[in-house]
Amino acid sequence: MIINNIDRTVPKSKSSLRKGWTTGACATAAVKAAYSAILTGQFNQSVSITLPRGEKPSFNLYETGFVNNGATATIIKDAGDDPDVTHGALIRATVRKGKSSQGISFHAGEGVGTVTLPGLSLAVGEPAINLAPRRMMEAVVKELALIHQTDSDLEITISIKDGQKLAERTLNSRLGILGGLSILGTTGIVTPYSCAAWISSIHQSVDVACAAGISHIAGATGKTSENAVRNLHKLEDQALIEMGDFAGALIKYSRKKCLEKFTIAGGFAKISKLAQGHLDLHSGRSSVDINFLVSILQELGATGKVLEEAQKSPSANALLSLAGNLPISEKVAFRALDKVREILQSPDVHLDIAIFNRAGELLGHAK
Repeated sequence: MIINNIDRTVPKSKSSLRKGWTTGACATAAVKAAYSAILTGQFNQSVSITLPRGEKPSFNLYETGFVNNGATATIIKDAGDDPDVTHGALIRATVRKGKSSQGISFHAGEGVGTVTLPGLSLAVGEPAINLAPRRMMEAVVKELALIHQTDSDLEITISIKDGQKLAERTLNSRLGILGGLSILGTTGIVTPYSCAAWISSIHQSVDVACAAGISHIAGATGKTSENAVRNLHKLEDQALIEMGDFAGALIKYSRKKCLEKFTIAGGFAKISKLAQGHLDLHSGRSSVDINFLVSILQELGATGKVLEEAQKSPSANALLSLAGNLPISEKVAFRALDKVREILQSPDVHLDIAIFNRAGELLGHAK
């Protein structure tokens, strides 16, 4: 549900990077600490939980206290070596006894968002506490209730200090999550520089767009191309999908969806990779084939010194600068269009590929 709006450049070696804990795992540990205090009358210095895959991390408690008809506990989130916007955030759970037979209810405290648009796994009006963390919290509550032979009728409120400000660095508002961050985490573990969270956010962005009745979406590789394609097609924010390097994840997920029109926008180098058939456009996982671009120059009539210099080009953009007035960007856009059509497998959808330079100017457009 969140893409962190920070540098996601993958380091050369990830083997030594330290894993961390999701907001969902931290909230679960805080819930367990607070409910244990209600049942025993005292807090421990730390609390351990069992994650969905069996890991049993321990969390130190940062703040604790008893409140009217309940207790509260706070944990400092440790995201390990991942550049997570919530690293160091204070995750607080306030647990209060609820009405008999009401079960467990979840509430958004300060800094936790509320769902305002359809298309996500949570209903409109629900606190942005994802289903997996809810299940984790329910499990620890029921476990403690069984041990202490009591009911599990509780009101659980999750808060994140400065969460609303931190949410400005995420895509939450575009997904219709307002007022703060989301409580996330399927496994409870943050793997540094993981692609899974970004791809999940791409999928959810498509779902929200479809639920809003949007029939034309545009995937962009970065902010410049996103702003440019917004202006080109007069698109609203929810139609814009920040796909980054994960073109394949967006294209494949968009099959058989609500779409009538589908656009991919990016710079010359990344769209050149797509034209070659690469679906992951990251520099560490795919590269531009200069020979491929030279062959296109030949098709366009380039000869002699232009081809000789192009063959020695260190990058796609260096080759582009040698092309002069030859419409290589247009040609690459059409090659990419053919690849996207093959993958999308939706013949009735109108496709277009837009290539922009770093100033946001349109270089090539295939439609």
